[in-house]
Amino acid sequence: MVIRAVVFDIGGVLELCGPMDFDRRWEETLGLAPGAIGTAMADVWDAGAVGTVTEAEVHAAMRDRLGLSTGQVEAVMSDMWQQYLGTPNTTLIEYARTLRPAYRTGILSNSFVGAREREQRAYGLTDLVDDCIYSHEVGMSKPDPALWALTCERMGVPADAIVFVDDAPRLVESARAHGMAAVLFESTEQVIADLSAHLGSSDPE
Repeated sequence: MVIRAVVFDIGGVLELCGPMDFDRRWEETLGLAPGAIGTAMADVWDAGAVGTVTEAEVHAAMRDRLGLSTGQVEAVMSDMWQQYLGTPNTTLIEYARTLRPAYRTGILSNSFVGAREREQRAYGLTDLVDDCIYSHEVGMSKPDPALWALTCERMGVPADAIVFVDDAPRLVESARAHGMAAVLFESTEQVIADLSAHLGSSDPE
């Protein structure tokens, strides 16, 4: 197996994120019942992940279903995006930057409508790699087998020429089942060491 491409997840890998608990905090602030935001918005969150709603429709659903003002909706969503973006994993980002041009590099993210623009403004991720694949733009999420196939197509290499990094064990297992090498993110130092071992065992064409 000759590795020719390295593909990174974003949340929990290139971005370091804490728990997404904005909904619980806002339920308390707004006097809503525990779980009210998640219950009211579950289908909208799912739709946003595969791009079948716009950001405006997300805001409208939150306003109408929860009886919030426009200002309250904007405050809740601003908090959501702050948690979503986390902080940059600058060490891993800089490591990823060193991989080109010897290797093709990519991003594969289970995302939410609006994520590309915000992550580009905050961290310049689009400029970091050769291609970014966002679930909300392609209409499917990991671990859909069709998304692994699309990743190979977009990277221009077969599955066994890709090493993929994610922080979710089930997604690492799914990538391996599709034929990719895959590394589970547990720490930045460990991921860099594991990637270096994969790449050191083969020379890209």
